[in-house]
Amino acid sequence: MHTPLIDLRQIRKAYGGDDSPLVEVLRGIDLSIHAGEFVAIVGASGSGKSTLMNILGCLDRPTSGEYLFAGENVAQLDSDELAWLRREAFGFVFQGYHLIPSGSAQENVEMPAIYAGTPAAERHARALALLQRLGLGTRTGNRPHQLSGGQQQRVSIARALMNGGHIILADEPTGALDSHSGAEVMTLLDELADQGHVVILITHDREVAQRAKRIIEIRDGLIISDSAEQACAPPVVNPGALQAVDLRQRLNNGSSQTGAWKGELIDAVQAAWRVMWINRFRTALTLLGIIIGVASVVVMLAVGEGSKRQVMAQMGAFGSNIIYLSGSAPNPRTPEGIITLDDVAELSALPQVERIMPVNGSTAGVRFGNADHSSYVGGNDTNFPVIFNWPVTQGSYFTQADEDSAAAVAVIGTKVRDKLLKDVADPIGQYILIENVPFQILGVLAEKGASSGDSDSDNRIAVPYSAASMRLFGSRNPQYVVIAAKDARKVKDAEQAIEQAMLRRHHGKKDFELTNNAAMIQAEARTQGTLSLMLGAIAAISLLVGGIGVMNIMLMTVRERTREIGIRMATGARQRDILRQFLTEALMLSVVGGIAGIGLALLVGGVLLLSGVAIAFQALAVVGAFACALVTGVIFGFMPARKAARLDPVTALTSE
Repeated sequence: MHTPLIDLRQIRKAYGGDDSPLVEVLRGIDLSIHAGEFVAIVGASGSGKSTLMNILGCLDRPTSGEYLFAGENVAQLDSDELAWLRREAFGFVFQGYHLIPSGSAQENVEMPAIYAGTPAAERHARALALLQRLGLGTRTGNRPHQLSGGQQQRVSIARALMNGGHIILADEPTGALDSHSGAEVMTLLDELADQGHVVILITHDREVAQRAKRIIEIRDGLIISDSAEQACAPPVVNPGALQAVDLRQRLNNGSSQTGAWKGELIDAVQAAWRVMWINRFRTALTLLGIIIGVASVVVMLAVGEGSKRQVMAQMGAFGSNIIYLSGSAPNPRTPEGIITLDDVAELSALPQVERIMPVNGSTAGVRFGNADHSSYVGGNDTNFPVIFNWPVTQGSYFTQADEDSAAAVAVIGTKVRDKLLKDVADPIGQYILIENVPFQILGVLAEKGASSGDSDSDNRIAVPYSAASMRLFGSRNPQYVVIAAKDARKVKDAEQAIEQAMLRRHHGKKDFELTNNAAMIQAEARTQGTLSLMLGAIAAISLLVGGIGVMNIMLMTVRERTREIGIRMATGARQRDILRQFLTEALMLSVVGGIAGIGLALLVGGVLLLSGVAIAFQALAVVGAFACALVTGVIFGFMPARKAARLDPVTALTSE
């Protein structure tokens, strides 16, 4: 005796309970179906035949009883094994066709093979062959709404046969068709039965049921007649039919296979793109949040980085290897220490020092004609342009001869020129009064701008150190000393060497102070970095809002496409396949939104650059914003995707 393919023992199915009335739909069904049988299950509406079909096809589970498929207890199978049965053993033909509206006829037929991991070339060839066999060779690219009812039903039959369709479950396959199309479909089912397929026909039409070799009548959840029992003969097994032992072996071998992830991913991407395009207005509104979020993050960080670089460039123009030495009071009750030229001479011999320059300066009144101005006047030597990286744009700098002779010559900053000599075409050779002492202008320094706060480096006049000491300030000792370290990376080492030398000269008394530009630049960099992070954090809120938009649209999509989810599950999709499908759609939204956001950011950045705003795009910031968009899409898309994956197949299929 052959093992039945399907063996139902006292199957019961009830709905409701707890707070709602208990309705028993199936009330103890015993049924065995063997390989090669053509069975019709007949019953009026509400008799329980559709519920029985859902249990037979592993779309639903019984409340009690045993369902043995090829000798295996279905209750002991996990969700992946049940998906394998729906994908490999069963083929569903529904009254309402249940085709995915956005897919072509060929894509609908190929769906079970995608979840089975069939290679693309083999999948395409088989789907085309099935459609041609069913008379749809010229309609492979048509979508369901472009096909007649009979053509749609033939597409669903081709889909049922895609992975073999060993057991065809046809639920009222002619119910929505005209008589001619219905006859064609029944002829196809006859042919499939003759070829060895198990055909289980669910119908209320007794004329249609007469095409089957075995007729089972169900009423009020009970089988009231079975032609096989009345014949008192064992079922005739088609020699070409796949036997239970073969299917059981395939189940044991194949249910753990994961399929071809590449094919499933490509299908998921194509489906996601179709859905986005079909609902493009809604998609555009959803993308707007991501686009604005990504663009805001990129632009804000670019503005922050641009401002930071601008400030750093201005400060760095004075030299990141510069150390300042000045006198200071060891405690409030003692006078400030004095730095002498002898100190300068000894420090210049240190191996860590590249250049050294004493500065004797102070704020002084400056006059040209009837115009008065207050400016910083610094007595410097000829190292000034090199140490400060500060060239002369007009005229020239004073020479060593001018220094040796204490010549009354000056090099002015651009702000001094604009304040005192704005109406003079060429300031070179003109005389200005510094503290009522005439100085001849030799050159104009390049513009530097403000290094920090309100100070302005261009409001400066450089004169020979000797002239400043003798003609202006009456002191030979420098106000402070500027030291250029040989290695900008070892400024701290240079500071330590200078400090040791000064302590020796001042008998261990630390009546001096050392500061350097590097520390100032680092402090400013930290401040600007904090500002950039704050701007980025504010902009990230927009990205968060965009992510919430993705979640809302995905929840709406799951609700709208519940039936599609049921169709995919009926054709063998596992929970992880559905999860991947909807996560891919969320990711697609994020990818498109991220790319568009970066494009918008570059456009806005270009406008800001033309407007004179300091802006600097960083590859890391752009990539980071894009990655955040992707992560946001995945995080906010996960909950709707998980909700879709956990839908009950029967509930999903019957949703409106």
